[in-house]
Amino acid sequence: MTTKLMGQPVQRVEDQRFLRGGGRYVDDVAAGPGTLHAAVLRSPHAHARIVDIDVSGVLDVDGVHAVYTYDDLTGPLAEPLPVLIPHPALTHGRTQYPLARDEVNHVGEAIAFVVADDRYLAEDAVDRIVVDYEVLPAVVGIDVARAAERLVHDDVPGNVGARMEQTVGDAPAAIAAAPHRLELDLEIERSACMPLEGRGTVARWDPDAGRLVLWTSTQSSTGVRAAVAAKLGLDIGRVDVITPDVGGGFGVKIVHPWPEELLVPMAARALGRPVKFTEDRREHFISSAHERGQVQHIEVGFDDDGRLLGLDVEFWHDHGAYTPYGLIVPIITSTQLLGPYKPGAYRVTFESLYTNTVIVTPYRGAGRPQGCYAMERTMDAIAEYLGRDRTEVRAANFIQPHEFPYDHGLIFQDGRALEYDSGDYPASLEKLRKLIGWHEFGAFKEQMARDGRTVGIGLACYVEGTGVGPYEGAHVHVETTGKVKVATGLTTQGQSHETAFAQIVADELGVRFSDVEVVTGDTRRMPYAVGTFASRAAVMSGSAIFKAARRTKEKALRLAADALEASVDDLEIVDGVVGVRGTDRSIPLGTLSVLSNPLRYAFDEASKAATQFSVGERDALPVAEGEEPGLEGKDFYSPEHATFASGMHAAIVETDPATAEIRILRYAVVHDCGNLINPMVVEGQIHGGVAQGVGGALYERMAYDEGGQLLNASFMDFLMPYVTEIPDGIEIDHLETPSPLNPLGIKGAGEAGVIPVSAVVAAAIEDAEGIPIRAMPISPSDLHTLREEHRS
Repeated sequence: MTTKLMGQPVQRVEDQRFLRGGGRYVDDVAAGPGTLHAAVLRSPHAHARIVDIDVSGVLDVDGVHAVYTYDDLTGPLAEPLPVLIPHPALTHGRTQYPLARDEVNHVGEAIAFVVADDRYLAEDAVDRIVVDYEVLPAVVGIDVARAAERLVHDDVPGNVGARMEQTVGDAPAAIAAAPHRLELDLEIERSACMPLEGRGTVARWDPDAGRLVLWTSTQSSTGVRAAVAAKLGLDIGRVDVITPDVGGGFGVKIVHPWPEELLVPMAARALGRPVKFTEDRREHFISSAHERGQVQHIEVGFDDDGRLLGLDVEFWHDHGAYTPYGLIVPIITSTQLLGPYKPGAYRVTFESLYTNTVIVTPYRGAGRPQGCYAMERTMDAIAEYLGRDRTEVRAANFIQPHEFPYDHGLIFQDGRALEYDSGDYPASLEKLRKLIGWHEFGAFKEQMARDGRTVGIGLACYVEGTGVGPYEGAHVHVETTGKVKVATGLTTQGQSHETAFAQIVADELGVRFSDVEVVTGDTRRMPYAVGTFASRAAVMSGSAIFKAARRTKEKALRLAADALEASVDDLEIVDGVVGVRGTDRSIPLGTLSVLSNPLRYAFDEASKAATQFSVGERDALPVAEGEEPGLEGKDFYSPEHATFASGMHAAIVETDPATAEIRILRYAVVHDCGNLINPMVVEGQIHGGVAQGVGGALYERMAYDEGGQLLNASFMDFLMPYVTEIPDGIEIDHLETPSPLNPLGIKGAGEAGVIPVSAVVAAAIEDAEGIPIRAMPISPSDLHTLREEHRS
């Protein structure tokens, strides 16, 4: 029998290609001879009116082919970019134009677009453009935005793009009546994705076919395709979008279209030459996207056991200068904040505010790290107030295993009910306590104190909505060679799709793993798809691939039953060969693929078997009613609502008494993503997420001055952790509570590692120092300042 691959740590098939330099990224695309290169003039001011743009110094430069400003845009291109996810609460949504029209609202906003023979010429030409600005006061930071003494957009009162409230019960009344009450004020600063590969786009226009081919580093090739077709006035069937290898996404590449994804194909069509744009690192800092920045106020009422009776949360979310991605991030914060707990009565209110800074879109975790930070810091504060063990307070509030499915009575980011599908939070907590040595830590802390060292322990719990809709699809095709080609429309940025998806197909179809080839992100192969984000790939595409493989298997068995003159029930597929159980009669899938396609002409020895005088009964239809030629299957998966993965992290940290340096000594993770496709891949996702979480907790912040200038817009100044700052040997244990919502029983894992890290590290530092930690990230200088304030 074929060895089952589901749940096995199969080695990644992608690695050999990447490690040997065989990756092919957008900047590697050779779109054809005569490819031109583009550069963008970007605003040096955070807020200014454009009085005049003089491009006369560019027009006669040898090697410059075109320069575009807003006045050169026509039709839909002259309109603002779309609000991708509208929402009734987004009453004052605003998006930028592909090129700034009358006003710029953050440093880095695109103003002019130059196309030249090479990038050097294009950059030189950009420097020749003269722009006359009327500089306006900038709005930087949540406090300034809330004060509303000046506005980002004149027609947006109070800088408030949206205000939203959800309630379950009467939280203020429950808090007022509770035996105990607390209030907390918390803050998390901005950070950013920072993938190794920035954004990039290449376009080629075929005037004879009237067809556009676009290569772009995106998380939604079908989304880019639809946007480009709409904005350039093309039939969507005449636009092909191909996403080659992507050097990291983490959320920043889910926005579509970026201005360059419209301007590059516009120029390629106008000039009749391929055009390429590759973003440089400073451009990525000042013109892509950030996330995280929130200020939170929490009021909570609880009983003597720490059980929540009422929770009232208000927070302010900095969404930057525009809102192309709607309210997804703050909605996730407001709903995922609850984690694995029953909150009693709950009210959450947020305002999403404009500032003259880079736009905010999802960054790995997408609002969940902020929500987890709010809830877990609250749990720690309750435990401190009552003098109780922090794990016991959490356990008192857990949703119990018998209570699933558990409906919180709220609306999640997908417009569906916030209903948890499965989980066992008490079991996860017990695993975590053993993994980190929770009950033994007191003795360890005393020993370290005798050696003059200060250590603390912290934990945090979270629930992560994964696998949001609306759908994904897949196409599975068995070649006449017996090889199996799998296409799914979502894109890949390092999630091991080529491995995990091949495991699913190999198991379901009964073929060798090495015979399965997976293609993603190519609209020519799968034109209907949504994208890769929100830990949805395994749930959505994995389920669609499973269903498509099952369809293919069913067809193969029907064909084989006819060819072998056997009952379908007596057949099995092992290593790509269909056989009759208990006999030596068999037929390879490749041969069935030949037979599935009735031919008039023979092209080779194999195809002779499918010609009209060789196959089937003379009176039978060559292609039966309801069938199609070819051994293949296509299917789609569309969920009722999201699946909800969960996890718990704990860490032991050491704080230096002299330098206030913070070192993570141990880090432990218990994670539940339902049935595991490949535990090695899941653990890799967790490791990467924890590394990003450590960056967000201890290093990464976007440092704006009051004029809206980003002061650390380079890797010289924007701190990210090296491997030496990531804890060695992250300890991981798995819990598997299958989801009932999809055929594989899986839940997502992509963002799990990053979500609770700031909350965990804050709790551990607080335990070590005895000082409340209310803002993240925290640096040694921040901790030193807190110590001085505490002493005084």
